[in-house]
Amino acid sequence: MLLREAGIRLIAQHGYEAVSLRMLAKEIGIQAGSLYNYISNKQQFLFDLLASIIRDLVEEMTQELQGLTDPSERLRVFIRRHIDFHTRRKEEVFIGNMELRSLTPENSKVIRQMRDEYEEILRTIIKDGLQAGQFHCSDPAVVKLAIITMLTAIASWYRPEGRRKIDTLTAEYTTLIFLMLRAEGAEANSLAAE
Repeated sequence: MLLREAGIRLIAQHGYEAVSLRMLAKEIGIQAGSLYNYISNKQQFLFDLLASIIRDLVEEMTQELQGLTDPSERLRVFIRRHIDFHTRRKEEVFIGNMELRSLTPENSKVIRQMRDEYEEILRTIIKDGLQAGQFHCSDPAVVKLAIITMLTAIASWYRPEGRRKIDTLTAEYTTLIFLMLRAEGAEANSLAAE
């Protein structure tokens, strides 16, 4: 959608507070008053944008994990899909991380709940791996946060034209995370990745 793409581009460049509805309308070539045919207000537009980003991430992740039962395989898929989404949709991820502060408290609460539901996917993978004896850690909640932070941060520095290709980075991050969880065969995997 043209409006959504224009909003992402403008907010990523200027920040939510600096983007006016007049700027958004000009970007897509309509009169400012005509925007109200598409959005109710600027705050709702931001909320809908952030919610759609998380919904897309959850949908992609759920599809990729469907039918997988082995915790190690599910973790590999989670890592690969999270990195892929966050590097493919960098501007949206940037907005999602930076503009949470611009939401009303009510809207912020909803987005945080959606994020918690996404993180629950990883929490379940870790829990299942611990129960199966494939993973080992003393504080799964801390490890989950470390993994999410580590994977999400890639979007802030990764450049497709850089020296490291995404497949190589994904393999390196997978090795690091499996080592963090003291997973079965993690040391052998790290040697194979070198």
